[in-house]
Amino acid sequence: MRYRDVPGLSGAANAAIRRAEGARWLPGRLSAAVSVWTAHVHGSRRRRRPWEAEFTCPCCGEGWARDLLAEALHVLPGRAAGELRNLVEELDAVLLRRTHHDPQTPADLPWWYRRC
Repeated sequence: MRYRDVPGLSGAANAAIRRAEGARWLPGRLSAAVSVWTAHVHGSRRRRRPWEAEFTCPCCGEGWARDLLAEALHVLPGRAAGELRNLVEELDAVLLRRTHHDPQTPADLPWWYRRC
């Protein structure tokens, strides 16, 4: 796997992501998470790209991507986290508009697992 930049983020933010991936995750994992979460939020049923498939399994669904993004927001340095937060919040707003709360899901799950 190789490092991949997250589209829409600055070079400095992508450099911080590469450092975090080197220390905590696999190279390219955060870019794959953004790509998978974006496809999920927009409802596209596209096939996984080869570099995304390494991180995606049928049992985890797309929730792993948002989980990783939430973790990254806490791990990345301030400015990089802020840029990623803006991107994630835009996607979250789309998901919130397109879905509704599922009262059947356990309340202890993160909010993105409780949408349908």
